[in-house]
Amino acid sequence: MSTDVESRRRRLHKILAMKLALKRTSNHPFYSKELLQIFLQKLILFCFLLSSGHSRCTDDVWQEASIRTTIRAENEFEAHKLANNYKFGFRKWKSHVTERPIEDRSDVVKELYSELNYIKHHSGSLITAGNVIYVLLFGWWISIFYFLVSLLMFCTIAGIPYGKLCLQLSGYFLWPFGKALQKSSSLLRKCCVKFPHCEAIPEEVDEVKESSEVKESTPLLRSQMVSTITRVLLCCYRAFNWYYYKYTVDGINVFAVNLLPLVIFTLVIGYVDRDNYYVSSEAKFAIALSSIIPLSYYIGMGIASISAQSNFAVGAVVNATFGSITEMAFYITALLQGHRAGNKCYAEIVKSALTGTLLGCILFIPGICMIIGGCKHSEQRFNSRSAGVSSALLFISVGGVFTPTLFSKAYGNFICEGCNISLSNTTKPFICNNCHYDLSENNRPLFLSHIEPLVYTISVLLPAAYLIGLIFTLKTHSHIYDLHISDAHCHGADHGAVVHWSRARALVVLILATVLMAACADLSTEHIKPIISNSSVSQYFIGVTILAMVPELPEIVNGIQFALQNNISLSLEVGSCIAVQVCMLQIPLLIFFNAFYDVGFVLIFSDLHLWASIFSVILVNYIFMDGKSDYFQGTALVVVYLILLALYFFAPAPLGC
Repeated sequence: MSTDVESRRRRLHKILAMKLALKRTSNHPFYSKELLQIFLQKLILFCFLLSSGHSRCTDDVWQEASIRTTIRAENEFEAHKLANNYKFGFRKWKSHVTERPIEDRSDVVKELYSELNYIKHHSGSLITAGNVIYVLLFGWWISIFYFLVSLLMFCTIAGIPYGKLCLQLSGYFLWPFGKALQKSSSLLRKCCVKFPHCEAIPEEVDEVKESSEVKESTPLLRSQMVSTITRVLLCCYRAFNWYYYKYTVDGINVFAVNLLPLVIFTLVIGYVDRDNYYVSSEAKFAIALSSIIPLSYYIGMGIASISAQSNFAVGAVVNATFGSITEMAFYITALLQGHRAGNKCYAEIVKSALTGTLLGCILFIPGICMIIGGCKHSEQRFNSRSAGVSSALLFISVGGVFTPTLFSKAYGNFICEGCNISLSNTTKPFICNNCHYDLSENNRPLFLSHIEPLVYTISVLLPAAYLIGLIFTLKTHSHIYDLHISDAHCHGADHGAVVHWSRARALVVLILATVLMAACADLSTEHIKPIISNSSVSQYFIGVTILAMVPELPEIVNGIQFALQNNISLSLEVGSCIAVQVCMLQIPLLIFFNAFYDVGFVLIFSDLHLWASIFSVILVNYIFMDGKSDYFQGTALVVVYLILLALYFFAPAPLGC
């Protein structure tokens, strides 16, 4: 037995000596650092296979290799952005912050950016679902419009050529697929007897031809005096492309660009139609809430752009300042609306939204990412050490946030309303309604002398714990992420990298998006009253679903994209980072805001919020223990999330609503 152990130790020493020698030669220009790194990982794996279970040293080496992450990027800015994604407290961002050469993109993306002014070969049927939808939604009325215009043109002699043109366009726009819209120009050849060379002078002819034959369009110079060149203006085969979501305009996703007019429309109808004469309050609320989605995207891209072009300190400040601006804008405006209206229901809605964000980030975001990623990659692995840091901070933050609630249940007065007391008949059951712990009117001394100081103490300790977490993960113990930036793809490309948004432009976009976000949040809270007053659904459910998860839609999309790329670590960090920021930054900020301007926000949650949050944190920590994920674990998280939503759906209205 001792001989086997000694032989394994010798083999391990030889492998480590080889590793040291390779590291010394890695600076030689003949060697590729990336290839050396891959070879070293293979050596470590071989070492593990030789002496698995017999050497503590090899176990440590295997653990070191299993959590290593190599970042491959086109340039320094992209590498910096990817490295920021792994840092605790930094907002995770999937899209590129620099321009990507079109030749490096996939064929699907190249087709998205290709021009429609040339004829190309197409195989397959033109009768697709997208083309039929185009005809039903747009094609028929555009065709009728051009047909009616052509009839008007035929009424005059001068308009007959234009009438023919509109008649051709009417047939084209009804079914444009597989047809080429062409423009002809005549070439007048001026030849002289003395000089054999000719000069071709193009004369544009305003004649647009519709060609149903898809063929190569090339200029043909014949020996005749006048010839014609045909230029293709438009040629398409499909109305819809399933990969349209990959298209960007100046680095901005096309959906965020298309939704930007919705923000302007929201502000116009919100501040012009004050009396709801043209648009109802319910419609204004839905439009204002939808406008938050593109603004949240712009804020995220601005944060990622500045962080990628700045050092760690600037990036940390920008993420801490603007990372929670979307949620804080809604919470503060809702509390101000409730304070002005004298309605305590707004504070309960804010608490429901806070709890809903916490539950969604703990259960739904990791769960849906595990399901989608697991269906594509079967089993995915993540860095359990970094996930352990996030889990510990989740325990600390949830425990701190709900400590005043537990304290109030231990020492507060239990108040019930509507009790049927019968002194003559003691055999009847003693029934009470709407029982709760009251700390405002009937037990004010306890709140002022005990609970309020406790709340302020926690509001100081939670941000301090968040700061310690930043120092631990980013400075003193940054090796737990074990990031290695590969220069195989970005060597020599840093000088040619062009960022979409400079730091100045990103800062301007951040400020404008923040102002617009505050305006849209103000409109949404202003018009939420009819919904919470007349809705048959519990106000708890409205808070934990719509108000909590709609602003997080861009983050959900980012997490799913990371999971599809087999980077489940970042998918899990997306939800954990938001959940920790809710407890350690957003709630303390609301407490300090209430201290300077009393809007009636008290850090005491209902039993429903308390036990749902504690159970969710325990469950997700159990799921994260083994460092592996699959679609079954994700399904478990999503099912628990849906069960809690059903619980909120059937729950009675909160106190004050």
